[in-house]
Amino acid sequence: MPRPASAATAVRLFPPPSTSPQLSAALHKLRTYGKQLSAGAYVSANSDDTRYIPRAILLDLEPRVINGILSGSYKNIYNPENFYVHKEGTGAGNNWAAGYSMGESVHEEVMDMIDREADGSDSLEGFMLLHSIAGGTGSGLGSFLLERLNDRFPKKLIQTYSVFPDTQNAGDVVVQPYNSLLSMRRLTQNADSVVVLDNGALSRIAANTLHVQEPSFQQTNQLVSTVMSASTTTLRYPGYMHNDLVGIVASLIPTPRCHFLMTSYTPFTGDQVEQAKTVRKTTVLEVMRRLLQPKNRMVSTNPSKTSCYISILNIIQGEADPTDVHKSLLRIRERHLATFIPWGPASIQVALTRKSPYVQSSHRVSGLMLANHTGVATLFKRIVFQYDRLRKRNAFLEQYKREAPFADGLTEFDEAKAVVQDLIAEYEDAEKADYLSKESGGGKEGGEAGDARVGP
Repeated sequence: MPRPASAATAVRLFPPPSTSPQLSAALHKLRTYGKQLSAGAYVSANSDDTRYIPRAILLDLEPRVINGILSGSYKNIYNPENFYVHKEGTGAGNNWAAGYSMGESVHEEVMDMIDREADGSDSLEGFMLLHSIAGGTGSGLGSFLLERLNDRFPKKLIQTYSVFPDTQNAGDVVVQPYNSLLSMRRLTQNADSVVVLDNGALSRIAANTLHVQEPSFQQTNQLVSTVMSASTTTLRYPGYMHNDLVGIVASLIPTPRCHFLMTSYTPFTGDQVEQAKTVRKTTVLEVMRRLLQPKNRMVSTNPSKTSCYISILNIIQGEADPTDVHKSLLRIRERHLATFIPWGPASIQVALTRKSPYVQSSHRVSGLMLANHTGVATLFKRIVFQYDRLRKRNAFLEQYKREAPFADGLTEFDEAKAVVQDLIAEYEDAEKADYLSKESGGGKEGGEAGDARVGP
């Protein structure tokens, strides 16, 4: 059975850094270096330009979105050499197979961009891929690039921020179950960490935050950008713990196959999202309590009584004292606000980080939760269920059969479904006390007391 969170018998609180001039100078150098090596790594545009620009590559198979960026207020932020639009500009027509097939024709140019940025990195740690899995480009071309990145950089970490379709309401793309299932196979086999962002949950949270019935894509995208920014703060402003991407992923993913993560963030305010309502109370306890509330998760799940957390990392920004964090963890334990797997430590890891000095904030404390939770499997079940409904009717298959991945039949669908079903079974097995025994053929269960680790 899942166990309640334990604030632990040993709470290790890492003291704030010393104020000695030598250490302060060293930490300043580390922070500066960390900014350059972070997931949103910055690089000087050229030898005569002191501006920092994102080490980002923007790809699309049709020009509308990228043209909007090039003519918008952010046009001077990105490296102009790092934009790619397919020459024909026809897009993938919401067809995974078309997007995947077009990957072959754009492969050389895109990989040249990636190689150039990788070669310009001082200490390349990994890649972040931002995409949607419902349409054709994000799902098909995204799947193609995942495979190629894995082949080209086998020792580098690949993390994705993947926007899943709303599986509880009718979607705009009728074939999204096909596209989602085919993408899920690549996310399972070729990514090290997948941050799941569910369109249904994003719309619900945006509506609640903004008091509007139908939030715009811009408003939901502001939620996503806030989460991404918060998830990289420990990289951009490094401290003693969680100051590299590998460390963050390792702390959240104890078993490689269960690498799909949920997020929660609080509070969303007008600083990040236009028209957001004011949140008055932002104590450490209140922030950590809200992060655990299912309504704040950016994934729509239907957890069972056995659903539980595999791991949690809370990134707390702002004026947070380690003593307050310790007290909050004890309170969460007393109230049984979170249940954990029976075979691992029942602990909530906490990283304390300062806010960006370049962005004004109207609240004292904010927090992001990155969580590995077995309830995410219910989202995958809904995708399989919707796929089965379409496949039974052989609906909309002709457009897939015309593309190269399906030249020899529909086995690509069958293999993808098998991979996703195995993933669902893996998360269900993770809820059981004998999970490690099944994994290793003789492992032992985790200890009763967990360890709440707090680092600045």
